[in-house]
Amino acid sequence: MSGKRLRSAHTSELTGEELGDIRVLLDLAFDGDFGEDDFEHALGGMHVLLREDGRLVAHGSVVQRRVLHGGRALRAGYVEAVAVRAGHRRRGLGGRVMAELERIIAGAYVFGALSASEDGAALYEGRGWQVWGGQVGVLGPRGPERLPDEEGSTYVWVPPGGVRLDRAGRLDFDWRDGDVL
Repeated sequence: MSGKRLRSAHTSELTGEELGDIRVLLDLAFDGDFGEDDFEHALGGMHVLLREDGRLVAHGSVVQRRVLHGGRALRAGYVEAVAVRAGHRRRGLGGRVMAELERIIAGAYVFGALSASEDGAALYEGRGWQVWGGQVGVLGPRGPERLPDEEGSTYVWVPPGGVRLDRAGRLDFDWRDGDVL
């Protein structure tokens, strides 16, 4: 039996070697299409690392985002950098990482959000994440701005006892460099 080890840790608790392993995994998993801004977005929150026989095979992180919805600024756990190493996919490892990220979201945030690729959407939908039905926007340097290209790929998950969201309403995410969502 292979030795699988799941570890949750804040970015501040990760070693330089662990951060390097995460970066390599993300570069491989996203075929080189995971830039420095993307990596920066994955930092500053909680990471879930899944190792098999000492080798990092899956990762995901959750960072805090402020989201304006219904006249309130809500604390959302935003899922970033979910990846499973090629050759280890379709074995439930992404689900194990997501289960731990959802546990973290349920304990620290009022809801979870993420932007899914076409390849990743099935994982999230299978776990009860739902495509946001309303408009999606950002609180940009020039004020609120709609992001119609993000509509249809932005997913939310509300843990039991979490906030009630108006599913037809608008979500405006805080600004950040690179891809906002």
